[in-house]
Amino acid sequence: MLVNSEQIIEALIETIQMVAFSLLFSVLLGLPLGILLVVTRKGHLIENLAVFNVLNGVINIFRSVPFIILLVAMIPVTRFIVGTSIGTTAAIVPLVFYAGPYIARLVENSLLEVEPGVIEAAEAMGATPWQIITKFLLPEALSSLVLALTIATIGLVGASAMAGAVGGGGIGDLAITYGYQRFDTITMFITVAILVVIVQGLQSFGNFAAKKIRRR
Repeated sequence: MLVNSEQIIEALIETIQMVAFSLLFSVLLGLPLGILLVVTRKGHLIENLAVFNVLNGVINIFRSVPFIILLVAMIPVTRFIVGTSIGTTAAIVPLVFYAGPYIARLVENSLLEVEPGVIEAAEAMGATPWQIITKFLLPEALSSLVLALTIATIGLVGASAMAGAVGGGGIGDLAITYGYQRFDTITMFITVAILVVIVQGLQSFGNFAAKKIRRR
């Protein structure tokens, strides 16, 4: 049995839902963590080595676990949070735990690229740490942050496809169920082509947005 256009469209919509919601929650988790990793490090705005070391260690732990292992290991947590471990909604939970720490690292790297002179100038003007973060640090790193989030989104696309291995739905599930298990080369080619188009589109948009911001 070959897949039809309705199945492909449904799988595409599921992938978009997984990536969109996972990205939203991952940013809500990763952005504050990334900022804390920067401002609590030695010699920075609100130096606190205890907080920095704990966050650094926890993020390293999650970053060191391959997604497919994290996906399976988090099945009890996923079932507790959403009531099931199968389907598009269930796949969002491990995707967030996978991408959140990843985004935190990307945010950390972007903020560390900001010239120290910017922070020194802000402090000289009497700005508070919160004002420095929101009015100076983040705006200066905005172009780099856009590229970082583009990379994270592309990573989520790949991870969402991997979620199909445990019935997560989406393009990955379609590729495994029809392309791999039923030896359907055409379906496998179509799913790969769709993922390539999505990734190319995301990267092009991210590059364009970062370039526009940089020009401002």
